[in-house]
Amino acid sequence: MSEAAIERAASLSCFTEPTDIAVLDGGITNVNLVVRDGDRRYVVRLGDDIPEHGVMRWNELVLSRAAEAAGISPAVVHHEPGALVLDFVEARTFTEADVRDPVNLPRIIDLILRVHRNLKAHLTSPVLAFWPFQVNRTYATRLSSEGSTHSGLLPHLMETCDDLERAVGQVDLVIGHNDLLAANILDDGDRLWLIDWEYGGFNSPLFDLSGLASNNGLSEDQEREMLRHYFGEEPDRIWRAYTAMKCASLMRETLWSMTSEIHSDLDFDYAGYTEENLQRLNAALAAFKDL
Repeated sequence: MSEAAIERAASLSCFTEPTDIAVLDGGITNVNLVVRDGDRRYVVRLGDDIPEHGVMRWNELVLSRAAEAAGISPAVVHHEPGALVLDFVEARTFTEADVRDPVNLPRIIDLILRVHRNLKAHLTSPVLAFWPFQVNRTYATRLSSEGSTHSGLLPHLMETCDDLERAVGQVDLVIGHNDLLAANILDDGDRLWLIDWEYGGFNSPLFDLSGLASNNGLSEDQEREMLRHYFGEEPDRIWRAYTAMKCASLMRETLWSMTSEIHSDLDFDYAGYTEENLQRLNAALAAFKDL
């Protein structure tokens, strides 16, 4: 796969003399490479639409361009079917520990605020919505029809999904990133960048906030401070809705991994990732039921 990806990247029409092509670590949906062409470096993201995950590359392109215009993501240099080329940013990729760092967390929340407040002004065409409860139902329907080894868990998960949706209640819509893993946050020493917009679209702000917390192991004190920073008020009023959305976020990540166990050809331990997220989901659901 790596050799084919390197060959594909070298053949892209935007490059004159591509050299030093290397596959980047960390991609669990796409193959990502860094390419030198002349005196500049670029990131190449290779990947077609992924219907089972609701990933549509036209949507990723529109949001990537909007994020570039808003000063949040690297510039889009080129695109063609199955390939997106971006400027390379000399930066450190965050880990979960970096996200939890009390120095970094306020910076990340400010970045999320910029996304939610500013990105919509830079859209040039319609984009998708990402409603996690419907995403979860779609995953469950597909997993059941495909005979997933996890099928026995699905009826209870879908009952829980309905309960969580009712608990979230009415929401405001923003343009969300919807995939706030630590690896999608870069720090160049002066500022933060947010990359990988394949799941971006309209959503509740609670999804990005709860996803940041659940994906990176924030403590309850950190979660409350995050909400206080974002909303400018004590979080008691929205705590139950937020906790429900955190459970929905973890359920989505779990079902995503179950689906990837069946469909993905990438070299990644999806079974282990499913188990890790099931444990996180069960812990979050227990906390929600205690509210």
